[in-house]
Amino acid sequence: MELTLDIVKKEALKFCKHQEKIKVPHLYGSNDGKAVGTYIEHEFKKFIAKKYSFQGGNSARGIDLPGDEILTDIKVTSIRQPQSSCPFKSARQKVYGLGYNLLLFVYEKNDDPATQTASFKFVSCAFIDMERTADFQTTKQINDILKNDGNIDDLFAFFEDKNIPGDEIVHTQLAEEILASPPKQGYLTISNALQWRLQYKRIVDMPQSIEGIDKII
Repeated sequence: MELTLDIVKKEALKFCKHQEKIKVPHLYGSNDGKAVGTYIEHEFKKFIAKKYSFQGGNSARGIDLPGDEILTDIKVTSIRQPQSSCPFKSARQKVYGLGYNLLLFVYEKNDDPATQTASFKFVSCAFIDMERTADFQTTKQINDILKNDGNIDDLFAFFEDKNIPGDEIVHTQLAEEILASPPKQGYLTISNALQWRLQYKRIVDMPQSIEGIDKII
């Protein structure tokens, strides 16, 4: 049976309930977030592969579920600091989103000294549509500028003030695109770096689903 986005969301909930019952000896005492993230990501892929067919992850593109109908990257992070990184492609990602959906698992890890095993409680799980993966403050302020009849000069000044990556040519092209096609409100916090640093607290704290963001847990 072919995997669909609706199935991904339903299976993510089932996976969280299933995985919370699993004891994991090799992660006992570990504070290695990357190791935990890799483990949970791989377990989810194995979980859905038992029932559904889907295109495997492509390391070149960096997407865990890269099929055109799915195009979703899996992000796993601890509730202690719900953030991760992703490759930087262009400044445009901060305004228009990453270019793919995100399936976010936020866990709390518990170590049991009696059994020398680790277990996980999922405090949040959300599906974030690619159109909502832009930076919250950047998209909010850009749309405020547009509501106040802002022009290319206003947008250019905003990019300079906020140190949006890029030179004059990049900023001018981006300003022209924004005037022609205003961005939708994003809900991530994206910090400038050689890799984007994505922060998810706004998603975790969101009490219910909104357009473009499905709160699975």
